[in-house]
Amino acid sequence: MSSRRTAEEHESVTSDAIARPAPAPQAPPRAAPPRWAGPWLVASGLFLVYLVLSVGRFRRMDWASWDLGIFEQAIRAYAHLQVPVADLKGPGAIILGDHFSPIIALVAPVYRVFPGPVTLLVVQAALFALSAVPVTRAAARFLGRPRGIAVGVAYGLSWGIQRAVEFDFHEIAFAVPLLAFALEAVLARRWRAALLWGLPLLLVKEDLGFTLAALAVVVAWRSRTTERRTAVTALGIAAAACVFAVLVFTVFIPAFATDGYGYWHKIDGAGPFAGTGTKLATLGWVLIPTSGLLALRSPLLLVAAPTLGWRFLSGDDHYWSTDWHYSAVLMPVVALALVDAIDTVRRGERPWLRSYALQLPTAVLAASLALAMTSMPTAKLTEASTYEKPDRVVAVEKLLDRIPDGATVEADTTPLTRLTSRCRVLWIGGSKGVVPDWITIDNGNKWAGEDPTQYASQLHPGERYTLVGEAGGIVLMQRDTTG
Repeated sequence: MSSRRTAEEHESVTSDAIARPAPAPQAPPRAAPPRWAGPWLVASGLFLVYLVLSVGRFRRMDWASWDLGIFEQAIRAYAHLQVPVADLKGPGAIILGDHFSPIIALVAPVYRVFPGPVTLLVVQAALFALSAVPVTRAAARFLGRPRGIAVGVAYGLSWGIQRAVEFDFHEIAFAVPLLAFALEAVLARRWRAALLWGLPLLLVKEDLGFTLAALAVVVAWRSRTTERRTAVTALGIAAAACVFAVLVFTVFIPAFATDGYGYWHKIDGAGPFAGTGTKLATLGWVLIPTSGLLALRSPLLLVAAPTLGWRFLSGDDHYWSTDWHYSAVLMPVVALALVDAIDTVRRGERPWLRSYALQLPTAVLAASLALAMTSMPTAKLTEASTYEKPDRVVAVEKLLDRIPDGATVEADTTPLTRLTSRCRVLWIGGSKGVVPDWITIDNGNKWAGEDPTQYASQLHPGERYTLVGEAGGIVLMQRDTTG
């Protein structure tokens, strides 16, 4: 009976629809308004800033590290489908035996088309700038567009990002946007997207497996009351990420290295209680100018714990301070923890705290701008020298052009980035039995003595090197093969 009634009703509805005259044609619907372009405009501006700073530094040969050369050697090998050897770490050293960062192979196709160290700097600037998109977008979604722009610009000019831009190229350039997109997804309660954005962290650097675990714990905590299955899955990912990280440290990296993981000694030394003042100062820098301490009210800040943990437990004081690139991965975490905390506090019952929270986007922007114009690398944007190539560099490049492509060269920090794209470059004093055809060093302060050829002969007993030329403190020596 019920089936018959359903069929009769269906026939009635169908016949009525047929009898009813066709509706009059309507105008096509209006096109949807374009998405707000603010985050991408912020990112575009930041990209130009980062590019000017890093490329300008390269043009001035203003380096304090060999890292750009190391990464170029590895990416150059990937680009030519070869084992990623970085001879600067030792002849034949495979980069995966130093740090587990296979994600840098993604740069290889671009490098194959545009070979040279500047390509790495452009890619890094683009990755850092891209991270501002999810930060700005999330801030605007929860706090409104004006405050969103303020948070996005403050983040892009934050001291941690600027220090990383200033200090060579590093694999963590990939981690910064991955964390930003993952935490944006957490705030939007898109749990699956958050975990998917976090998974590639396993391929960025060995310690970031623990960062992924922390991210997964945050997802589990946020989803525990509404989506228990998601929470359980996230906890499983957290456990698996920790296991994977342990395997990377104890199995994967040693498989590519000759003497195991080479950074265990960084844990030795004065211990976790050394440098307490410096560590507390760094922690203050992480939390105060970037969030006014309000980020402490957000569970998202847990994602920063693994990075802060290994740095402060180390006995190496290089990890403790605000220098170098180590704080870059903390910046998107703190920025989005701030957004989360403001959104929570403004719905609270403490008027003074609500007022404080709503003023923070403007305050952190003011702090970032003040630092940017005084003590940060962006202060150099107003200096004419930032946009010029010094005559000294022109002379040095002309001198180094005398080295033929494919030659084996032993070099130190200053000249090596002009050679890694076309020569086999070894670290000065680290050739381990390989005799280079050329040696070039920065002897401006005479650290190799008045006659650097004697120093070269000491490095390679039985070999003679002749001085080819000198420019701007850089000396170039060639092995004498006539005898």
